[in-house]
Amino acid sequence: MRKLPSLQALRAFEAAARLQSFLLAAEELHLTPSAISHQVRGLEAYFEHKLFNRSNRRVELTDSGGRLLATLSTAFDMIEEVCRDLSPKAAAESLSVHCTPSFASKWLGPRLPAFMREYPSLTIRMSSSAEPVDLLKEEGLDVAIAYGSVRAQAGVVIEALGAERTAPLASPKLVGERFEREDIAKLTLIESKLNPVRWREWFKQNGLKMPDKPQPSFDRAALVLAAAVDGLGVALESVRFAERELASGELVIVGEGLYSPIERETHFFCYRAADRSSRKIQQFHDWLLRESRALSRDD
Repeated sequence: MRKLPSLQALRAFEAAARLQSFLLAAEELHLTPSAISHQVRGLEAYFEHKLFNRSNRRVELTDSGGRLLATLSTAFDMIEEVCRDLSPKAAAESLSVHCTPSFASKWLGPRLPAFMREYPSLTIRMSSSAEPVDLLKEEGLDVAIAYGSVRAQAGVVIEALGAERTAPLASPKLVGERFEREDIAKLTLIESKLNPVRWREWFKQNGLKMPDKPQPSFDRAALVLAAAVDGLGVALESVRFAERELASGELVIVGEGLYSPIERETHFFCYRAADRSSRKIQQFHDWLLRESRALSRDD
């Protein structure tokens, strides 16, 4: 059987010695200063040594008190560490998000570190595909960011992520310094197959005749932009997807100021109406809308 003084008295002494104050120790342990003093006096009687030199406003450790504090601090640190290791870990909350591959890689992915810094306890689990998903059937998903036209569905809340600007994008080497309004018809036009905005619509809006010539096409915005960076031709894509390339100078907006861009809502935030009060969904929703609106202001 271990021969030890009261653990409560040892805790009172350790707190008072560490904080150098009976008052602060009392506040930490939710006791009264007189209770702390009583516990310490009990220890001093047990050891037959003074542990503190007391004055009106402060207490100072004696040599015996210093020796006891050094040992207790190490022991309590070890006890606290093993208790923390053995305690059940708080389950990290996760949010399952589905979106298109290009939205994930070109826009959402680069912003997720900022979201994680703002909400460190929420883990994003992302999946992507070009095909739309049905949230009422895909119970493992919390939210979906749909692309293109979205059909209204009972039980699903759908909210647009703001209007996006679609404009012709190309390598600055391809465009050159002197660019006339009619010059775009001389360039190779890259078709983005999934983009609801097509070249024919863009030429019509700008009062130009669309050239009758072959158009290379890709089924991902990321591939379309990569082809434009490589100088294959001019892409008609969302400026939202080309942030990095425009910032680095790999791409420029062709004839900016000469043409009228097309603005349209093409991305939509979707979640089940039954989850309307979900805190994690609302946190992600509010953050996503702030990011989208900031981009719209920059445009």
